[in-house]
Amino acid sequence: MKFVADFHIHSKYSRATSREMNIPQLAKWAKLKGIALLGTGDFTHHLWLQELKQCLEPQDNRGLFLYEGIQFILSGEVSNIFSQGGRGYRVHNIIMVPSFGLAEEINKMLSFYGNLASDGRPIIGVSCQRLAEELFKISQDIMLVPGHIWTPWFSLFGSNSGFNSLEEAFGKHTEEITALETGLSSDPLMNWRLSALDSFSLISNSDSHSPSRIGREANVFDCDLNYWEIKNVLEKKDKSKFLYTVEFFPEEGKYHYDGHRNCNVRFHPHQTKEHKGLCPTCGRPLTRGVLHRVEELADRPEGFVPENVTGYKSLVPLDEIIAEVKGVNKNSKAVAREYLDLVHIFDSEFNILVNASHEELSSKIPQKIADGIQRVREKKLEILPGYDGEYGTIKIFGEQKEREDQQFTLF
Repeated sequence: MKFVADFHIHSKYSRATSREMNIPQLAKWAKLKGIALLGTGDFTHHLWLQELKQCLEPQDNRGLFLYEGIQFILSGEVSNIFSQGGRGYRVHNIIMVPSFGLAEEINKMLSFYGNLASDGRPIIGVSCQRLAEELFKISQDIMLVPGHIWTPWFSLFGSNSGFNSLEEAFGKHTEEITALETGLSSDPLMNWRLSALDSFSLISNSDSHSPSRIGREANVFDCDLNYWEIKNVLEKKDKSKFLYTVEFFPEEGKYHYDGHRNCNVRFHPHQTKEHKGLCPTCGRPLTRGVLHRVEELADRPEGFVPENVTGYKSLVPLDEIIAEVKGVNKNSKAVAREYLDLVHIFDSEFNILVNASHEELSSKIPQKIADGIQRVREKKLEILPGYDGEYGTIKIFGEQKEREDQQFTLF
């Protein structure tokens, strides 16, 4: 069966997350978004694990869990902070398991390396290689996925905290890594520039901290809705069953370009090199973004597409499209009302953004919104890239929309 999956989110027990990150709200939004399989996030936190046990019905033959028609997969993220070879590293890793029993075994092991009750995403004082060794000692059913692998501060390849290769991080366990998460500030096309990543499936997830943000990045499969089947598809890079990923435009991510947010300095990597890596305002080193780091490690030119890869679709969330058409903030009540009206017509946001034809959209929803969706599909956008923790901004209609608004105001 064909379905959409978002494996990586957080619960209300993680820092800077909505109090509505609970199972009923997550299931509600999964239906609105068109997500059939959603990660639980944060199974390492004892209170959240207790809630999961109360809410979710185990599907033992599938390795998944059911709540009001939505399937869940037990997932969690840990922050590995450690020293190796005389240098400090900070890497986020995602762990997925098919049973509460395995989750409890993992939590018992992790509790020796950090305080699991401190945060939904706990800090673990153990290396990536040791983490992998301990996990796979418990069970080969466990999935281990390095999270948002290019983020500067907490990731596998991060410019300020990471490694130059998977082998440096995971050693002999590199081949047991299930997949790699590309993160909001990169897309598969950027990752394809590294031949060292060719043997890994590239997945995309929302890393959401609020229910309305789930599915902003996701994965589309055509296989049995089954933990072990998904694991096998990812490990074998089966493009007939792992169809494509749903992506942010990477420029919209928080760390695409280099820069200093406090100094309002936003640089393409070429500009950073011209300034010798230093901020022209304060003189301190610039935060090197994802694009810069990819170029540092790449051994292929821009635009290179390897054989036998899973494709992707770059989308803009529906509420952002509605907000631009209406000229209001995406969190406004007017956007929320329009969003729910449109989803009611097409059953899910995913159907609107991906499946419905332009003709079908034009016949059932406001023309300007239909045109906005089509412009996103055709990548006719103006994007100011994100940098140093600041999201990028996308204009779908650009100057044309501004002129129309001015004309409307005049009359």
